[in-house]
Amino acid sequence: MELAETSAVVTGGASGLGAATAGYLRKRGAQVTILDRDPRGAEFAARIGAHFAETDVTDEASVTRAIEAASAAMGRITACVNCAGIVTGEKTVGRDGPHKLDSFRRTIEINLIGSFNVLRLAAAEMAKNAGTEKGVIINTASVAAFDGQAGQAAYAASKAGIAGMTLPIARDLARSGIRVMAIAPGIFGTPMLRSLPQDVQDGLAADVPFPKRLGEPEEFAQLVGNIIESGYLNGEVIRIDGALRMR
Repeated sequence: MELAETSAVVTGGASGLGAATAGYLRKRGAQVTILDRDPRGAEFAARIGAHFAETDVTDEASVTRAIEAASAAMGRITACVNCAGIVTGEKTVGRDGPHKLDSFRRTIEINLIGSFNVLRLAAAEMAKNAGTEKGVIINTASVAAFDGQAGQAAYAASKAGIAGMTLPIARDLARSGIRVMAIAPGIFGTPMLRSLPQDVQDGLAADVPFPKRLGEPEEFAQLVGNIIESGYLNGEVIRIDGALRMR
């Protein structure tokens, strides 16, 4: 699938890895619709020449409207990139007592269920496309899915779910000509992380074997582009982490 012929929806596209992905795809000629709950995403979308749909990924009606609007604006949907997510840091039993159930549930709801909600509706739209290869879905997992740290029970569980559903969904959608992949990023220099003190950033980078630095959001976006273009990639989770294995 050529990037210049791609029509992609990108969740969480108003900031971070999602914004980098949306911008990268636009620069290479793809049509892009950003799905984000932050209405400020409309300004970013206008700046890069993308469409925008204010969307709550956990709400079926909201995502249905967004997918319909994206398909109408772009003519079709051939790629779905799920970057929307939150990070939760909370010990199973901490100083204030047991892990709050609501925060665990919210993390799973947004990161895992939200991704599935979007991909299932995007896949139904992709299945209408003509041709043998009708689309590709790329979800965002994390290295925490495999070696999550203390305080990451909710986050690691949500990302492990992303990794775990990759192959069965790829098998489900094979008959429709839709590929399914996941990317597991390590520590990336998103605007939020770059706002931390430099010594904190340097400490995080020190754990990366090589190259000894934080990942750049554009490197994540480039991998998204490679997956879209590489038609034999399917049913796999790709780590992009500089060989980092979390302590």
